[in-house]
Amino acid sequence: MERRVSKKIKLGNTFIGGDSDILVQSMLNIPSTDIEGSVSQAKELAAAGCQVIRFAIPNVEALNLIEPIKNAVDVPLVADIHFDYKLALGAVDRGIDKIRINPGNIGDESRVKAVADACKNKNIPIRIGVNSGSLEKEILAKYGSPTPKAMVESALYHARLLEKYDFDDIVISIKSSNVETMINAYELAAESCNYPLHLGVTEAGTERMGIIKSSIGIGSLITRGIGDTIRVSLTDEPVKEVFAGFDILKAIGLKKDSPYLISCPTCGRTRIDLVGLAKQVEERLRDCRKPIKVAVMGCVVNGPGEAREADIGIAGGDGNGLIFKKGEILRKVDEKDLLEELMKEIEKL
Repeated sequence: MERRVSKKIKLGNTFIGGDSDILVQSMLNIPSTDIEGSVSQAKELAAAGCQVIRFAIPNVEALNLIEPIKNAVDVPLVADIHFDYKLALGAVDRGIDKIRINPGNIGDESRVKAVADACKNKNIPIRIGVNSGSLEKEILAKYGSPTPKAMVESALYHARLLEKYDFDDIVISIKSSNVETMINAYELAAESCNYPLHLGVTEAGTERMGIIKSSIGIGSLITRGIGDTIRVSLTDEPVKEVFAGFDILKAIGLKKDSPYLISCPTCGRTRIDLVGLAKQVEERLRDCRKPIKVAVMGCVVNGPGEAREADIGIAGGDGNGLIFKKGEILRKVDEKDLLEELMKEIEKL
């Protein structure tokens, strides 16, 4: 897959864009007044592999989140700022790694310049965040609704504001809760600039539909080489966003440092609890960092035959199952021992 060539931007101890990996992000959802809870959630996200953590800075008091979180995790931190440019300046002073703003809602151009100058002095990138609910009245009047062209025009206008003050360490996001609109907007943005793109379907919903909508929107763009960092927005625990983000990259073939699980949907031939077994295997593999393919299949039809390319797998029988490796049967195992025997073989790989 050939990726779009975008500007490479330093972000804390990593990079966005260029030839760097696609980064998976999430956002804290603990009230900004709860520093201890925010630190705890940041640690949980870092442990899950989250590569960028964002949190809201709604007021001056929320700036007190930055140092404790920065001391707790070795992950780039992003301050989410709206309206008050002084909060952006405060976040820069406190050591934030990236600022997320909408330059159009922080006041006149002198304030935009102040933020651009502060970020430039400390090599801090700025993400311009535009979504369908935050377009300027003039642009809405021009297009009649938050169309892809309207959102891209808004994003590029804000980018030009920063460029005017010699600042171009810019990341752009153009999100919509409508999947088609989101896809079309990012396609247009990819053609219109070389800035790294932060992909996401905003307000995607609860876990089930949120993952479905995000997989379609984010996945379809990435398969065409568009996108440098992603967030799966869910009305749920943030750590689930991280797992979903990596799963999207894994399904596309861009995350190769972890197992790839295949399992059959079961049918009338199945004689073991394959659904329960597959879920247990998936959970046990969550922290595994081996680039292997693991198969959990219901019977010999879908076992060593169809899944012969799997590095290791099981095929269910009548109260038992076969352990196989690259299509070759290793041994028969009682159903109650299948999980542990499979994990033993995985440990050997």
